[in-house]
Amino acid sequence: MAEADPPVRTLSLGTGVAAVEAAAWDALAGGGNPFVGHAFLALLEESGSVGPGTGWQPAPLLVEDGAGRLVAAAPAYLKTHSQGEYVFDHVWADAWERAGGAYYPKLQIAVPFTPVPGPRLLAAEADDATLLLRAAEAVVRQNDLSSAHATFVAPEQMPLFEAAGWLLRRDIQFHFANRGYRDFDDFLATLTSAKRKQLRKERARAVQGLRIEDVSGDAIRAEHWDAMWAFYQDTGARKWGHPYLTRAAFDMIGARMADKVLLSIAWQDGRPVAGAMHLIGADTLYGRYWGCLIDIPYLHFELCYYRAVDLAIARDLARVEAGAQGGHKLARGYAPVATWSAHFIADPGFRRAVADFLERERAAEESEMQWLEGQMPFRRSG
Repeated sequence: MAEADPPVRTLSLGTGVAAVEAAAWDALAGGGNPFVGHAFLALLEESGSVGPGTGWQPAPLLVEDGAGRLVAAAPAYLKTHSQGEYVFDHVWADAWERAGGAYYPKLQIAVPFTPVPGPRLLAAEADDATLLLRAAEAVVRQNDLSSAHATFVAPEQMPLFEAAGWLLRRDIQFHFANRGYRDFDDFLATLTSAKRKQLRKERARAVQGLRIEDVSGDAIRAEHWDAMWAFYQDTGARKWGHPYLTRAAFDMIGARMADKVLLSIAWQDGRPVAGAMHLIGADTLYGRYWGCLIDIPYLHFELCYYRAVDLAIARDLARVEAGAQGGHKLARGYAPVATWSAHFIADPGFRRAVADFLERERAAEESEMQWLEGQMPFRRSG
């Protein structure tokens, strides 16, 4: 029997997610992770948070079938720097440029400014997902780029990258796992006595003289967004030099995604003084932005970690992902978990050098993971 002809596929490089039909994109993305949805990615473009002058030029990878239907897509960007990625490749860039190469622009498959694991190859079929990787490689080779990178890739998609020959990289974040807790005290009961006392003391001190308000959906008012923007600017100015998101992005999140947003705002004497912004996924609460206008001990822990646990338990969510970095989360019941990225390096010699770097880094990271797992504050069973 003759083999069937392979399905017709057309690969292209789009000008932006906003130009793609929302329903077609979201049919591939699913509804579980709000950051890969059309609404979030498109508002980044329409608000000017990515695009001309930002170093993030939208270039989504698209695969269509013979009838012109979108069957696979990947959020991708041509990058002229390595900012806002949270997977650091500055050493690679420096090495390649010292060798006479041009590291930038590079192709980045990612959600901008968002260190949240999730699907990066949006496709119903594995063969179509693999076509996205071949499309990325073709973009690199045809345009004489140094490399392509996919960051914060959902673990279940990593075998596709490995099979395609991309280099794999592992990092560490800290996530809270909801093990069916009834409330925060039920969670505390799993910790050592010393840690229980510490966390209770921190929570009590953090909220002295404050009123904490949790708002979502239609309950979010203009004053909440004004306050959250002020908090975000303060944090951005201290951490990155300038905020990644524009003010318009916050307005658009409020207009288009308010049902996915949960704000925790701290008020003092009728004035908002600090706040945390979370996005709600199918089974996860994603902590994203935080800021404060006055220094209050432990308030950061309260709004971003402890209260997030409260909110996740109340909503029967499986976990809290509170962003990148933060070994201090370990003492607060957030466990170390692996996060993944994949890298296609065009030049064979440069690829060997990066592979050697990753092998040495992996050994150190595995030792760190083992050490962190031994530092968890949970009571020993038995």
